[in-house]
Amino acid sequence: MTQPILSVIIPVYNEEQSLPLLFARLYPALDKLGVSYEVLFVNDGSRDRSAALLREQFQQRPDVTRVVLFSGNFGQHMAIIAGFEHCRGSRAVTLDADLQNPPEEIGKLLAAMDQGHDYVGSIRQERQDSAFRRHASRAMNWVRERITRIRMTDQGCMLRAYDRHIIDAIKASHEVNTFIPALAYSYAGNPTEIEVAHEERAAGDSKYSLYSLIRLNFDLVTGFSIVPLQVFSLLGMFVAVMSVLVYIGVITQRWIAADNMREGLMALWDRDILQFFLTGLVLFGLGLLGEYVGRIYQQVRSRPRYLVQAILERKQ
Repeated sequence: MTQPILSVIIPVYNEEQSLPLLFARLYPALDKLGVSYEVLFVNDGSRDRSAALLREQFQQRPDVTRVVLFSGNFGQHMAIIAGFEHCRGSRAVTLDADLQNPPEEIGKLLAAMDQGHDYVGSIRQERQDSAFRRHASRAMNWVRERITRIRMTDQGCMLRAYDRHIIDAIKASHEVNTFIPALAYSYAGNPTEIEVAHEERAAGDSKYSLYSLIRLNFDLVTGFSIVPLQVFSLLGMFVAVMSVLVYIGVITQRWIAADNMREGLMALWDRDILQFFLTGLVLFGLGLLGEYVGRIYQQVRSRPRYLVQAILERKQ
């Protein structure tokens, strides 16, 4: 396999039902592009027959197919990182295996790169997701843009294109927890976004639960900004000042209403009001601080981000 122009990177996790449909559409779509390409599948520890299907597809098209088999489940973003570290193309396109992003749309991204863009994001037209998922995504986008200043209209769309220098910069980052599209946006000199079609899942269910989506956005916000810590500091000062003022007002009222000196002095030692205002704030702050400390802990351990069991490729 000579060095191709295009590398298509596809993370796979329990996509046994979708893979035959993906194979049937992906390769004809890439053949029509008229550029040399490779398809790099990264099996993220699937527990179904996905790995077996990928082996069969490699045997059928070894000239343009490569497969990286993880020894366990390390997550979609680690699968993409592995794809970046093993791909050979001067351009890379990431694609989901569930066919929600049609492979026929890859040509649109390459056309945008031909115009001089080094990173091309995508915006899903007529998004085929639940109303809750769409509204939650918009809310997360709004929060993320104002905290990190990274502008991505549709951060949840996998179909994206990266120039080689962006890929090399991401590989050199060595971050344990990161959000690859945001990282690429921060490295890009001329990023852009285009609209692409969106379809319902060919089969199976989404691998992202509500918790996973919240976890992903925590990684995004804490990985690219310290604004949450700064906001918390300002909020802490504001609440502390307001709590002291309320406390002073309450104990003054109790002092005036006291029948004798002893009752007035006892009013000074009533701390329930301060605790009411500050306990919730402290707990939230500890959680936020723990998020940043946890990221530091994971980074300094320097453990492998993923483990490769085998790589299926034709020897040059």
